[in-house]
Amino acid sequence: MAEPRACPDCLRRAALLALFGPYIEKVATGAPGSRSPELLRLSNEELAEVTAPKVAAQLLARVAAIPERQFEDELSDARCWACCRHGDLYPDSLRDAPDAAWALIGHGDPRLLEAIEPFGTVTIVGARRATSYGREIARELGRELASAGMTVVSGLAFGVDGCAHRGALDAGGRTVAVLGCGPDNAYPAAHRSLWRRISEVGLVISEFPPGAQPWRWTFPARNRIMAALAGMTVVVEAAARSGSLITADLAADLGRDLGAVPGPVSSRASAGPNNLLAGGACLVRDAQDVLDAMLGPGARRIERSGSALDLGLAAVLAAVDAGESSCDGVAASLGLPAAEIAAALVRLEVLGYVSCSPLGLYSRTLLAPPPSALSI
Repeated sequence: MAEPRACPDCLRRAALLALFGPYIEKVATGAPGSRSPELLRLSNEELAEVTAPKVAAQLLARVAAIPERQFEDELSDARCWACCRHGDLYPDSLRDAPDAAWALIGHGDPRLLEAIEPFGTVTIVGARRATSYGREIARELGRELASAGMTVVSGLAFGVDGCAHRGALDAGGRTVAVLGCGPDNAYPAAHRSLWRRISEVGLVISEFPPGAQPWRWTFPARNRIMAALAGMTVVVEAAARSGSLITADLAADLGRDLGAVPGPVSSRASAGPNNLLAGGACLVRDAQDVLDAMLGPGARRIERSGSALDLGLAAVLAAVDAGESSCDGVAASLGLPAAEIAAALVRLEVLGYVSCSPLGLYSRTLLAPPPSALSI
C-alpha cells in the first residue's frame, strides 16, 4: 500500500480553510456563485480576496510561513495522517471533481481509501430528525450494503447518517465518515462513541486539519466529497429544503447515480426523496435495488432469510404481519397471556424480524423467514 503523504502546499490549503473559516461563513450563502462548494474551486489567493479582502495578504503570509515540520507534528499528535491529490492514495473518484479537496486528513485505517471506487461505494444521507421508519431503513441499507461488500459513506450526523454507519458496523463491513471539521473532532459530540468505533475499524476523513471546528458552510462543503466518493447517493428521508438534497444535487452534477427511498406522501420527512423520485431518481426499496442499479440486475444478490421459527414465534410474527402492533393487541388476537407474548416479541426483535419503536409499538422488518421457517 502507498504510504499516506501530502505535499506542503496541499496541507497549507487545509490550514488556510481552517483559518478562513469565519470569513467564509460570512459570504457563503445558497445563492449561485457563493455556495461553499463553488468558493472552494477558487485558488488560495482568489478565495482570500473574495472572503477576506482587508486581511487577505496578512492571512496568506501567515499560512505560507507555517513550517513543514509543524504539519507533521500536528498530524502525529492527533493520530492522523494526510494524503493529497498529487499522491497515489488519493481516491480517483475525487480527482474528476472540479472542486475536489486538495488534501484529505484521515483518522483510522488509510488502507480503506484503496477500497473506495465508485462502483463499490454508496453514500447514504438523510434527515437528522429522522422518523423511526427512516432510521430503520438507513440502518438496514447500511447493514445489507456492507454485507454485500460495498463501502458505506455518510456524514456521522444524527438520524439517517448515524444509522447508516451503525448498520455497516453491525455487518462488520467498511464505512467511511466524512466530517465538516477536523477528523479528530467527534462531531456531534453525542456521537463520540460512534466516531471511535468508525476510527477503530473504518475511516474518518476531512479536508480540514486536526482541531478545526465546524461552520455552517463546512457541511455543504463536506457533502461534495461524500457525493464524489460514491457511485450512487441514496437519500432516505429529507424535507423539501434539506442539506441532504444538496448532496443529491452534487451527485447528479458529477454524473453519479441518484437513489431515493419512498415515504408517505403526507410525511414532511419524505417530501425530498419523493420529489427526487418524481424527477427520475432510482427507486430504492432496499439494498438490492441499489446493487441492481449500480452493478446490473442480479449481478449481486442479497439473502435476507432469518433464523427458523418455532410454532409459537411464527404465530406471533403472523399477528404482527396482520397489523397488530402492541403486545396487548397480539395477546388479544392469539388469546395468550401478555407476558408470554412480550417474551416472544423480544425474541423476534433479537432475531431481526420485528423492530420496536420508543412507544413500544412493533413493526415488521424486511427480514423474511427461511423457506423451512418452522423449527421443531
